[in-house]
Amino acid sequence: MASTTQVTIVGSSNVDITALMNRLPGPGETVLADSYRLTPGGKGANQALAAALAGARTEFIGAVGNDPHAEIALGQLAEAGVALDRVKHIEGATGVAIISVDAKAENSIAVISGANSSMEAAAVTAAGALEGVLVLQGEIPESGIRAAIDAATGPIVLNLAPVIDLDRDYLCRANPLVVNEHEAALILAQLEGSKELSTDPEPVIAQRLCDEGIASVVITLGGEGALVAVRGTDGAAEITTLPAVKVTAVDTTGAGDAFTGALAARLAAGETLIEAAGFAGRFAALTVQEHGAQASYPRSLNNL
Repeated sequence: MASTTQVTIVGSSNVDITALMNRLPGPGETVLADSYRLTPGGKGANQALAAALAGARTEFIGAVGNDPHAEIALGQLAEAGVALDRVKHIEGATGVAIISVDAKAENSIAVISGANSSMEAAAVTAAGALEGVLVLQGEIPESGIRAAIDAATGPIVLNLAPVIDLDRDYLCRANPLVVNEHEAALILAQLEGSKELSTDPEPVIAQRLCDEGIASVVITLGGEGALVAVRGTDGAAEITTLPAVKVTAVDTTGAGDAFTGALAARLAAGETLIEAAGFAGRFAALTVQEHGAQASYPRSLNNL
């Protein structure tokens, strides 16, 4: 049952075209796939579904095209009770992600933005105030992300994936910044104005991100769990490492989005960042045991 807590996601909605194969092809190589499927995806929509399934009253704000893919893209959100009143329907194509998944559950993804590219500043500003915990990713234009941050009425969960250029002032309004280890190094280089990616251990990178002005950071580490850093009044980060739930992974597609959406839901419910990240890790672990992104998200919290 959804709670009265509010999570608002501004972001992307796609249809995933997923090919399952024994191994991923190398450059210039053709590999025969075993099967394929069409499923809803997009980082924003994935996170919205995860937040709703994790118990939050959730709204998704994004854009789809006027093609048959639009119904697929929004179908599972509607079934889960996510509010879709402020989703734009535009002339053109819905976003598409082309995903290859191998027998070891590794994947490679190419995204065609389609309607998501219309989510610029004017479109986001026209949506009005963004209530509760706001969740953002890197799959809409940078101007739309800035406009959403400006319209936020509550905490901002910024999952800057993929990493795009974003002004320091906007990056530093994230609380928390949620990224994987590679994204953390990219954002640190952006903040420090460096052309080189840091090879420091994740706790050091987290501290350096806090030194640059970010109040809190969550770095997801896949099978190694997650790291939570919260900057103290003296500038030093209190760092907590959360172990991973040990499962047999079948498909990791959408697991990071499941983590981010579940994290936002628990923050909206009043949990601490460490408590919310612990729950999000357990939630995400359930998703990697099934194929697909949204289809793999747990419909019951009984095992959490």
